[in-house]
Amino acid sequence: MEKIRSPRNHTTVLTDEDRALYAPRLCTATDALLPEEIINRTYNGDLFSMIDFFPQESVDLMIIDPPYNLTKNFGGNKFAARGDDAYKAYLESWFPRAVRLLKKDASLYICGDWKCTAALYVVVGNYLTVRNRITWQREKGRGAVSNWKNCCEDIWFATAGSDYYFNADAVKQKRRVVAPYRENGKPKDWEETGDGKFRLTGASNFWDDITVPYWSMSENTDHPTQKPEKLIAKLILASSRPGALVFDPFLGSGTTSVTAKKLGRTYCGIEVNTEYCLLAEKRLARADRDKAVQGYTGGVFWERNTGREQENE
Repeated sequence: MEKIRSPRNHTTVLTDEDRALYAPRLCTATDALLPEEIINRTYNGDLFSMIDFFPQESVDLMIIDPPYNLTKNFGGNKFAARGDDAYKAYLESWFPRAVRLLKKDASLYICGDWKCTAALYVVVGNYLTVRNRITWQREKGRGAVSNWKNCCEDIWFATAGSDYYFNADAVKQKRRVVAPYRENGKPKDWEETGDGKFRLTGASNFWDDITVPYWSMSENTDHPTQKPEKLIAKLILASSRPGALVFDPFLGSGTTSVTAKKLGRTYCGIEVNTEYCLLAEKRLARADRDKAVQGYTGGVFWERNTGREQENE
């Protein structure tokens, strides 16, 4: 049954016209692909049956948001929670096959929660050099009476080699100054604007400025574990040059590809669910005319709940 939505609900949904329009854009892989064949493409199919057809050393940045070790229904494709060893075996069944796509100077980010993050670290470390762990505050989460409320997730940062691209200046954050300090009567390391007093700070590995997509944001879809464009934008800007190829083997409703396109990169993704692929293509088409990323304006990321951070919702 179709959901009944408020007129103020901006969630991206598919119509029958959308399905007819975007279905021809979806790709499949049944034989070896050339590097130029995967540029700006959405591949609809099972990762396990297609990943080996993708060209070796063709990807500059890989962003992976795999099923966490939870029982979850992804639009009819169910993933069942399993023991720690079984989850590691699941990761090992596809991760090394995906890693072969990375160029020698490429970077990789992989997402997880507290329950699967240890397995991610071990498996990623078997093939790449782990550089850091980012923890981001989800801001939402179910309450708990016999445990701590779960409201953060991890992203492991790894590289294929010791020579890799990282641009810290591209991911600085504008933070409101609580206790503005002056030196000789002038602001020290902060500026006063019409919106208030702000300091430009370097990005750390703890992110508390992320807004999870919700009904009033057009980037929102019905995908159950959708990542925010703002979160993905930080990874892309920090670890890829303009024009670089960003690849996502669990594309979902297309956030990685859409954000890469908005930021002047090329993209490619694999997703088994056809409806999610079509949502990705609809969002990609919209990105031709709207390149805004919520929370990213003026070349900087704004902290959550500031006026500028809300501009693009």
